Amino acid sequence: MSRWEPGARRRLEKAAFELFVEHGFAATTVPEITARAGLSTRTFHRYFADKREVVFGGEDVPAEAAQVLAEASPSAEPLDVIMGALRSFAETRFEGRRDELRIRREIVSSDPGLRERDLQKRETVGKIVHDALCARGVPETRAALLSETCVTLLYVAVQEWLARDDETPLVDIIADALDTLRSALA
Repeated sequence: MSRWEPGARRRLEKAAFELFVEHGFAATTVPEITARAGLSTRTFHRYFADKREVVFGGEDVPAEAAQVLAEASPSAEPLDVIMGALRSFAETRFEGRRDELRIRREIVSSDPGLRERDLQKRETVGKIVHDALCARGVPETRAALLSETCVTLLYVAVQEWLARDDETPLVDIIADALDTLRSALA
């Protein structure tokens, strides 16, 4: 394959994930990834700062989350705004990718540095939701509680969705998780 062939980023991601599964994240090197993809390390660094970025690609997620929240109807209740955003992300970022996300989860779980990075990403998403709710005039304490609830709903629902072998859509699992939370608080 020519290293100038279109799809270099996807080839690098595919090679990296294959090697992470075969040898573990820590034992895999950038030169091994590029060799498997038939590309140069220079090409790798055109797309990724380091191999962690392969796992946590999609850094446009924070900007996308902020946009989805900002575009919500000004009259919508804060929880409805959150559920709308979660629905949007479930449908656009998760559905159709279950097998790929299961592999990613295993890789992240296998490495303390990746688990820490995952927690940082979770915190970033929570801050974006919090700031968006505050911008809508939601009081600070309520915004803090709702933003943490949003992130928790997403993470709990995704873990359940990845563990299941049925075709239940992630959005339904998120809704069920919210119902469970409401029941627990009643």
